[in-house]
This record gives sequence, structure tokens and C-alpha cells, in this order.
Amino acid sequence: MKNKKINRRIFFQRLGVGVGSTYLLQNCMSNMNHGTSDPVPVASDATFKNILKIPETLSNPTTFIAQSVQDTIMDGKTVKYLGYRNGLLGPTIRMQKGSTFNAKLTNQLAEHTNIHWHGLVIPADMDGHPDQMVMANESFNYRFTLNQQAGTNWYHPHVHGTTAKQVTQGLSGLFIVETPEEKALNLPSGTFEIPLVIQDKRFNTDGTIKYSPTMMEVMSGYLGDNILVNGTASPYLNVSTRFYRFRILNGSTARIYNLALSNGAEFYIIGSDGGILEKPETVKETLLGSGERLDILIDFSNIAINTEVFLESKTFSGMGTAQGTQAFKILKFIVNKQESNTFKLPASLIPLPNLSGSNKKRSFSLTMTMNMSGGMHRINNKVFSSQRIDETVNLGSTETWEFDNSTGDEPHPMHIHGVQFQVLSRIGGRNTLFPHEKGWKDTVLVAPKEKVQVIMKFEQKGKFVFHCHNLEHEDDGMMLNFEVK
Repeated sequence: MKNKKINRRIFFQRLGVGVGSTYLLQNCMSNMNHGTSDPVPVASDATFKNILKIPETLSNPTTFIAQSVQDTIMDGKTVKYLGYRNGLLGPTIRMQKGSTFNAKLTNQLAEHTNIHWHGLVIPADMDGHPDQMVMANESFNYRFTLNQQAGTNWYHPHVHGTTAKQVTQGLSGLFIVETPEEKALNLPSGTFEIPLVIQDKRFNTDGTIKYSPTMMEVMSGYLGDNILVNGTASPYLNVSTRFYRFRILNGSTARIYNLALSNGAEFYIIGSDGGILEKPETVKETLLGSGERLDILIDFSNIAINTEVFLESKTFSGMGTAQGTQAFKILKFIVNKQESNTFKLPASLIPLPNLSGSNKKRSFSLTMTMNMSGGMHRINNKVFSSQRIDETVNLGSTETWEFDNSTGDEPHPMHIHGVQFQVLSRIGGRNTLFPHEKGWKDTVLVAPKEKVQVIMKFEQKGKFVFHCHNLEHEDDGMMLNFEVK
């Protein structure tokens, strides 16, 4: 069948005719509905009875083992998942700018894997490109120096075709970079600085994680019917009457979250994917696509003791139905301790350098095709090929890239390896820049009918990729190579 750019609605209308099977069309529509109609059940407040797990924090890890691990997540069942150390999810790595990371990955899986250090601006041969596979029972040593601003980055496998499966099964974790400039802000720290890795998953009846997307779920994204935070189902966290800092990762393969507090209170965004903002941004809700991060402050100081407040995902529009628009609760905060709140919200944070003088502008069209054999999601009508360099970039150059989703009807969180960028503009669709897009980013959510421009400087030589961070789309081929020379 000849590939042809087409939107989702027309694809569904023609699918049964194109393959000569009404049954297939009905089955695909049924599977699509299973993935998007209401995958998160409404839970009563009383179900949030599991204390939030806090991942182990390491300042200088030397070993990572991709392996089968045991953990207890659903209904008290201890079963096998994937992990790097002990249980679902890897440790939170916390290191200083200028320090050198040196750790060996040993692959004890039955398939190849690797680690992509998402958000870190490091040499290409350390980045975790899909070419850089660590085969079963083999090892690879990752060594690089951290030379970037303070930020909340993360790590996960990046093997083309199985990235979504391995991430869903448990292989991911946070990577925090700290700087003296950030520490001088005296932000909440220690037990008052908490990582929140938010993921949605489906479980089999035995408690193991289910990952088996249908063709329609490859198109739309694979949605789970359980929300986990730090690998904890229905979690709660006891808090005091003071400011807390939360580093939030949308670690889902596809789901978009519209984060808000159940009491309607404001919270403060102080950082985005890879850096601190110039000043705190006050919001009541914010949309977070797959792979994006938020660094926020929540003030519990004026909340009465024994009050419960939820971090929740509110309904939203403008994204189609592809990545979930339902409202549901994520995490329960229980205010259980009175404490003097000495922290003062700073009026300014860290200045953002002005990237200007773009040497070149490139445009990338984000499309879907009628292709029953796969590769439905494309960039400039191409699907990923490891053997092809799609774009060549000059080392040291500053470029503007435009992601064009103006003809699309599903969102794409676009991620670029090897750089941190700044978002310049959004035309069409939501037609504005949002508070968390005012800092350093490596992933930007491009909604249907939008064109989004970003600017970045290329300071690392070598072969990198950029792609949609809806991991089903990425595994389907929505990824291209670029080489910095």
C-alpha cells in the first residue's frame, strides 16, 4: 500500500476497506477504546494507603545491572520486574557539575539494552544512541564529565523497537545535576526535596507488568490503568506545614498529565527539564508530556493539621484522545505535623543565557501514514534507519528547529539528544508558551495543529537522534539521526 499522509479519523474510516476486513476494523477500534476510553479507574481517597517509596540516592554509582528483580507493587504480590539494582526503578543519581561519572552497565537480560542519559549534554559515544547496544551477558562502561547547568535529568534504555517495553518493565531513574549557583538559592533540601517519578502501567492478574500494545495503541500510545509514583501504587506522603521541593518526571511511555492540587492551591515552578528558571512561575495546573520534567515548590504552611490534599491530573483538551484526558488522583499528601516555615520564596533564581544568532533553520513535519506493516509515525516522511544520516550540523553552530504538527491530530513530545534548548514560539493550537517552557528544555510537547520552534547550540560532536518521546511512536520509527561535525 502506498504511504500517504492522513489523519487518525480518516485512517479509522478507511482501515477496514483498505485491508478488506470489517472484523479487523472493529477489533482495532475496540482496542483503541480500551486504551483511551477510561483507563484509570476512579479511586476513593481511602485507597491511598501505601507510603510513598523514595528511590535510593547515589552520588557516585559504579555499577548498573539490567536484570530481573523482585518487588511488591500491586495487592501485596511479590513478583519479578526489571530493575538496575533493588526493585522497580533505578536509583536517583545526584552529582555536581564538573564531576566525572564512571559506571559499568552489565546486561543480564535475555535481550540487548543500553542506557540513554536523557538531558545530559555528553559525548555521542556515551549518549546511548540506539546503535550503542549492550548485548546479553555483556558490559559497557559509561564515562563522562558533567558540564551543564543544574537540572533534573533521567536515564532509561534506548534500543530501537523495545525502548517502551523496557522502560515500562522498570528500567529508568532520575539523574540530578547540582551547581553552586543552585545551592546558593537555599531551596528546600534533604527530606524536603522529593523525587516523583509518575508512570501508568497495566498489570496481569499475577501482578506482573503487562506490555502488549495493539496496532491502535502503537498509533495512540499505550496507556496504563494504574498510576504509580516511584513504583508505588496509591501512594501517600506525610508532610509538615512548610515548603517542599518536588522534582517530577513524566516517566510514562505516552500519557500526558495535567498536574494540579485538589484544593485548587497555587504552586511554584522553579525549573523545567534541564535547568532552573529565571524566576518562580505561579500556576494552578500545568501539562506535562512524556519525558518532560518539572521542578516545583508546594507550600503546605497554611493548611490545617490532618488535612489531605491530592496531587492530581485534571481534564484537558486540545490533544485529541490519544494520550489520556481523564481526571484522576496521583498522590495523597497528609499534613500531619506543625512546623515553622522559615523558607522564603526567592523573587529571582538563575539567569537564562540568551541564545541568538541562529545559523540555520530546519523544519520537521510530523505525520502519520497509512502503512499496515508499521512505520506509521514519521518525521519528514521518513522512518528511522540506523544507516542513514538525516541532518548534518556544524559543531559550535546555533540553530532553530521547527516541529510542524499543523496537519496532525495527535500530540508529539519531541526530544533532541545531545543538547538543551530554549523554546522560542508556538503557532497554532494552544498558540502560547507556558511557564515551564521558559527554561532549559530537551523535550517539548507539540500539540495537534501546532508549530513549535526551539533554538539550541551544538557543542558535542558525533551521531545523535531526535524523536517523539511517545515511546510507542518512537519504536514505530518516529526518529531521525543527525550528525554534528
